[in-house]
Amino acid sequence: MVNERNIYKPIMASLTDVIDESPLIKTFVLVPEKGFSFKTGQFIELSVDGIGEAPFTPSSSPLITEKLEVTVMKTGYVTECMHKLKPGVLMGIRGPFGRGYPIENFYGKEVLILGGGCGLAPIRSLLYALESVTDKLEKVILCYGSKTPSDCIYKPLFARLNKIEKFETYRTVDKFEEGWNESIGVVTSLLNKIKMNIEKSVAVVCGPPIMMKFGTIRLLEMGYQEDQIYLSMEKNMSCGLGKCGHCMMGEFFVCKDGPVFTYSELKDTPDIWK
Repeated sequence: MVNERNIYKPIMASLTDVIDESPLIKTFVLVPEKGFSFKTGQFIELSVDGIGEAPFTPSSSPLITEKLEVTVMKTGYVTECMHKLKPGVLMGIRGPFGRGYPIENFYGKEVLILGGGCGLAPIRSLLYALESVTDKLEKVILCYGSKTPSDCIYKPLFARLNKIEKFETYRTVDKFEEGWNESIGVVTSLLNKIKMNIEKSVAVVCGPPIMMKFGTIRLLEMGYQEDQIYLSMEKNMSCGLGKCGHCMMGEFFVCKDGPVFTYSELKDTPDIWK
């Protein structure tokens, strides 16, 4: 559904709940003053009066317009202030902006998703979207890595997805904690556990830059073609308008031309992993 309103003018939204996902990550549940739609992978600018605004990719289902969820890692002044907010506060939403995942390109294929850390936020929205078109997909495999079990967000999500036909999930951690009985190691090690029909497959990578770099290298080694790999390049976005220049990558503005790109589009761009 195309928004007919001015996407550059904020609409107000009420913060109805704050969910602790990990020591540094919280999910904010927002109810906009009017229906808000987006395509999975697009981003919004979320603002707090007197503090500022920052770009985030919604982590909720794009099929739900009356509620929006945004998962925020505490990394700077604005996000630290956001982490102190309580339900009842009004926040501003601008957007949606950018280019999301081309779900229609995934039809009839196997979908491999490689995620790390807070990169699971936009991936969760993608998973909701894929769940709604399961009959058009061959299968969906999620491989996710975090530093420790405590840093793993959306813990109930994995058990729920494993009960859905055509969905499989695998988790790994860098550092073991008591009670953890799943994999230990970097997230790319999980790719040794799975089987994909690569010719009829697409891969999605989202997470910290170093993880995305080595994840992409591993996928290429597995036989994925450059145009089969989709990258969510959210680093350094700021204004959302393509004016400040913070998110420039070669000829691209991430906020306007992305944040979702194929690797074939970016492969010749210098320093894409920094």
